[in-house]
Amino acid sequence: MSNIKLIIEERAANIGNFMVGRLLPFREKRTVGPFAFIDHMGPAHLKDYQNLDVPPHPHIGLSTLTYLFEGSIMHKDSLGTEVEIKPGAVNWMTAGKGIVHSERTPQYLRTSDKMLHGLQIWVALPKELEEMDPAFAHVEEEDIPHWTQNDLSFKLIAGEVLGHKSPVPVHSPLYFIEIKSTSAQKINLGDHLFGESALYILEGNITSEGTVFGPKQILIANDSKLCEFEMGENTTIYIFGGEAFPEERIIFWNFVSTSKERIEKAKKDWENQTFPKVPGETEFVPLPPPVKF
Repeated sequence: MSNIKLIIEERAANIGNFMVGRLLPFREKRTVGPFAFIDHMGPAHLKDYQNLDVPPHPHIGLSTLTYLFEGSIMHKDSLGTEVEIKPGAVNWMTAGKGIVHSERTPQYLRTSDKMLHGLQIWVALPKELEEMDPAFAHVEEEDIPHWTQNDLSFKLIAGEVLGHKSPVPVHSPLYFIEIKSTSAQKINLGDHLFGESALYILEGNITSEGTVFGPKQILIANDSKLCEFEMGENTTIYIFGGEAFPEERIIFWNFVSTSKERIEKAKKDWENQTFPKVPGETEFVPLPPPVKF
């Protein structure tokens, strides 16, 4: 019996002036462990007059994880944080009861040709932490655990698994692992994974039980034991998951909560502009109409 329960194809979505490939949520699988939302940004070749400009927008009830392969994003938030995100580093912003942030091409790159490519991820907070104070952490690339095994290189971007622990301050048991191959390699993670688990193929291919899967697909496991599979040469995959929460999460726009009433309050607070402000930012993004995934 195959351990692959569901195959999700990347779907185009618009985040303002930028197209992304949406991976989660999906109508048949809205979350994987605490992971509630994943966008694949790019790869985009931006001309000297094209820039990423995601104006100030709010979040509640989640942590955001931004991880770039190429390019650079200037992150500003209502805590007063102003940090440039570069490839390999991790931005981890916990919204809790409410935070506002903007994401833009840094000033020094706005008049030159550039690339932008990465992942933007939302991780739901446990119910008891949904109203925690907002917080921000930036972890440099050299501080992310990395190791090699045969012709495979591993990075533990977030969480704790395989005998390693990332310094990213997560709020529930989870893992987000990058694996890169230079030659074809068999992988067997045995019983090391836990909770719900999924595998995203960024480039290259994997073979599982005689079936070949290519880029821009997420494979959802029936259980966390991703059976033995083979990575093709020059392949990059991400394995992510963790303990699922007992309560369903409601997602509207940038808000995640266990409570419909809390979502409604966040909508009113944003419309009334009572969320905290991002220093130096004046743009206001109106609430979108309800969207069905």
